[in-house]
This record gives sequence, structure tokens and C-alpha cells, in this order.
Amino acid sequence: MTNNTQHPEFQYLNLLRDILENGSDKKLFFTPEVLQQYKDKGEEPPFIRSVFGRQIRFDLSQSFPLLTTKKVFTRGIIHELLWFLSGSSNIKYLVDNNVHIWDEWAWKRHHKAALAGEHEDMTQDAFIAKLASESPESPFVKKWGDLITVYGRMWRRWPSSDGREIDQLGWVIKGLRSKPYRKSYVVSGWNPDFIYEMASEGNANEVPPFCHTTFQFAVTNDKLNCGLYQRSADMFLGVPFNIASYALLTHMIAQIVGIEPGEFVHTFGDVHTYSNHSEAVQEQLTREPKPWPTLKLNSSIKEIDDFTFGDIAVENYEPHPPIKAEIANIGGF
Repeated sequence: MTNNTQHPEFQYLNLLRDILENGSDKKLFFTPEVLQQYKDKGEEPPFIRSVFGRQIRFDLSQSFPLLTTKKVFTRGIIHELLWFLSGSSNIKYLVDNNVHIWDEWAWKRHHKAALAGEHEDMTQDAFIAKLASESPESPFVKKWGDLITVYGRMWRRWPSSDGREIDQLGWVIKGLRSKPYRKSYVVSGWNPDFIYEMASEGNANEVPPFCHTTFQFAVTNDKLNCGLYQRSADMFLGVPFNIASYALLTHMIAQIVGIEPGEFVHTFGDVHTYSNHSEAVQEQLTREPKPWPTLKLNSSIKEIDDFTFGDIAVENYEPHPPIKAEIANIGGF
């Protein structure tokens, strides 16, 4: 088998093996509504196999880390990141662009209210179809498409105690342009005022505390590095997405501040695989990595808010076929 020095993707594959060989099995928390869904299907809810405290790193000056041992949903990565960067917490943009990775979180809030008698229930498919059919200004879209708290809102519109909305990422960009060697360019998504029982009235919702909790930019050797701390990492489904998304973000920030991209360093807390992903993981581990693709950004873009989907292109991506696996909707309270 090819060793790590020959292809950086083996860092990911070896972490999958690490979990299988050294992990411990743990139960997951599901709300009563989600548990009922498993019961209705006659299925047992999945559990996870975890290790704690791991790190992988990728040199962005050499290649773009989009995994090749299975096809990754590149269009979804780009649209989701652009949505984050917009500061929106409403999934309408994603639905309109046929990206459905956040659908269940919005529907689950609507479904929970229906079970409490607030309105008539509908299936998730019907709920998303209604979001798609109505304008962004419709009362239904504004109320039920809004996740209340999501990465983009905390990155770009962090609610402060004096009523302001703080643009953390905007502050980082301004600083990198004027004082690039400072050590304080951190963006946090961990806001206790929106998390579970800690949340204040009106802020509590079904979206769990952010998995990718905080990230930092630092300039060394005249290159821009990004370090992400991810408290909880779904290694099979989520992490390939996260690697590519933060690598893309680093390239975009590097372009607009005029600093060459360096490393993306990905640090994990609880990193795990789901029990219902076991066969998919085993299949992926039989595959040899292929050459990574290249990323092309529209070089005329000089501000982070000016990027559009058409300004971002991934070229020469020739991965192995996709491997399907069901996502587990956990969290809530």
C-alpha cells in the first residue's frame, strides 16, 4: 500500500482505520421525534465509534484537498460556503440551488411545532417544496426557513449584548490586510446564548452546537494558514466536506488579502464513524487515492462578499464513484 508521503489523502484514510481499530462505541442522543422515526421504520438508531484528539494537515500551495476515494458533493460545498459567507441563517438560498444538506433541521422545528398543535403537519418533502415555491419575503419562508443560529450568522452577524451584530470574519480580513502577523485572528461559532438549555428565550432551537467550533488564520513564512478545531466530526460524511470547505475559504481569504495560501490544519475533538456507515467505510478503505484536483478562483474578485458560484471552479477532479450513506439527525433537546 502507498504510504502517507506519497498522497496526503492517506491521512484521512488512516484516521478511518484508527477509529475502527482503537475507537470505543458510544450511544447518541436523539429527540423523541427522531426516535419515533426510527421506530416507525422498524430500525434501531445508530451509535458511533470514537477516538479523541487527532490532527491532519494539508499544504494548500501544492494541491486542493478534495478527497478522491469517493466523489464529494463539490457543488454543495461551494453553495454552502457562499451561504455561510452571506451571514444568512435561512435555508432558502440552499433550497433554491438544490442543496438539501440543511433541510431536516428546518423541517424538524416545523414538525415539532406541529406535534404541539401549533399548525398542521407536513412531510419533509412537502415542507421543502413549499419553501422552494414561495418568495424569500413570504412569512412562511421567513419563519420556518430560518435556522436561527448557523455558522454564517455567527461568523458575520454575531449578536452582541448592546444590540450590534459583529462581523468576526470581516474584522479578520481587515486585520490580515493591515497587520498580518497578529495572533488573534479567530472566528468562533460557539455562542452559549443559542445552545440547548443555556439559550435565552427565543434563541433555543433544534440545531446542535456547531461541530466546527472555531477557526484561526495565522501568517507564517509569508503564507496564510488556517487552523480549524472541530469538536465533533462525522468522519465518513461530514469531514470530507469540512476539509474542502475550509481549504476553499482559506484560498478565498488569501486572494482578497494578497497573501499566498499555506496550510490547512484540521484538529479534531471527538472524531467518529456511525454504525450504519460501516460497510461504506470498509469500501472506501479498499480504494487508492487519485491525483487531487486544482482550484481556480476568479482573480478579479477582491472582496469576500463579491464571490459568486461562477467565480469558483474545481478542475481535473476524477474521483472514485460516490459511496452513499444515511445521515443521522441527532441533537435537539
